[in-house]
Amino acid sequence: MGGVFHRCVGKLPQRRKWGCCQCPHPCGEPLLTHTSAGDPLTLAGCQTWDNLTLTFTNLITPLIIRSRLVMILMPVEIFMDLEKLGINFDHIWQKTLTVLNPMKPADGSIMNETDLTGPILFCMALGATLLLAGKVQFGYVYGMSAIGCLGIHALLNLMSSSGVSYGCVASVLGYCLLPMVILSSCAIFFSLQGTFGTVSALVIIGWCSLSASKIFTSALAMEGQQLLIAYPCALLYGLFALVTVF
Repeated sequence: MGGVFHRCVGKLPQRRKWGCCQCPHPCGEPLLTHTSAGDPLTLAGCQTWDNLTLTFTNLITPLIIRSRLVMILMPVEIFMDLEKLGINFDHIWQKTLTVLNPMKPADGSIMNETDLTGPILFCMALGATLLLAGKVQFGYVYGMSAIGCLGIHALLNLMSSSGVSYGCVASVLGYCLLPMVILSSCAIFFSLQGTFGTVSALVIIGWCSLSASKIFTSALAMEGQQLLIAYPCALLYGLFALVTVF
């Protein structure tokens, strides 16, 4: 039988891996195998396997690096594309904080933008929470939102000398719908048809109308008219509260 010879260890048992002998030896010299005739043959099969492995590594490594670069750069490109479309996440966050804190002064330059990303999300969240509470009211939510925006838009154009766009009105009213989403989320866990629900609904209505009137006053420079703006806003949000409670 043929065996594998090496000067460091003498005769070693022949081991095969992937159809050829394991190599090279730790000392760095190639192993020589002997045929039955005693002619030494270099393990060319192992060298061929090493060449194939090296070629495969050289081909795969650049692809892995490119894929990782694409995964890193793709969110940045998507973020830049969203900013080109007018979706500014920093302004969305600032508007949300302004609504959540009615006592915080509103930045008129930011609030005067036509941003419908947040309002659409909040309308969908309101409809989803109502659905979880067992009320399929998506049509009422969108219908009251559209009609209410038209009414507030007409009223503000009559009260303000500078005028206001429909998109700006829809943006402000949509952002101020966030407290109503909190009320509808509470309706998932317990009924609001009681004293606690009535008081909570009144507080949420005041919260929404106060935030909306504050933003309109700041964006349209309507000082001293906040209560006049808050009243129609309270009527609009009262409709949403009725849908949420009952």
